[in-house]
Amino acid sequence: MPTPTLDLYSLPGHDIRRLHQIAVALFMQETEPFGVTPVQYAALQAVQNAPGIDQRTLARTIGFDTSTIAGVIDRLEARGLMQRSASAQDRRVRLLTLTAAGQQLVENVVPAMLRAQERILDPLPASERGEFMRMLAVLVSSRQEPDRGEV
Repeated sequence: MPTPTLDLYSLPGHDIRRLHQIAVALFMQETEPFGVTPVQYAALQAVQNAPGIDQRTLARTIGFDTSTIAGVIDRLEARGLMQRSASAQDRRVRLLTLTAAGQQLVENVVPAMLRAQERILDPLPASERGEFMRMLAVLVSSRQEPDRGEV
């Protein structure tokens, strides 16, 4: 039996992947002067929101793989934006805080990041944006695993 012809744009996974590409491109356009990626921004913001968070919890919080988050932190640390310190309770656990430069970067990048978010939603009528965000939250939260933040 021949494989059916499918319209890629009728598949939610395809459109979600394309929307992700668009969202990253818009984020990078708006935040270019700051040299920060969406994942780096998420890590910086999460640490600013919870100073002293450990690497595993950070990974879970931003829905990132625990084995890969170390590289993200390495790059932020090399730029002098984030620092690791050993936990007093467990020397194997690394606690994260932002440096003064990291705090300043987050403060400076927020307006550009918010412009990117607005540009992502611009094609939707203002009256439908809340509903889109509600449905998006349902899709994301229903697929989260406790260990990784995702399936």
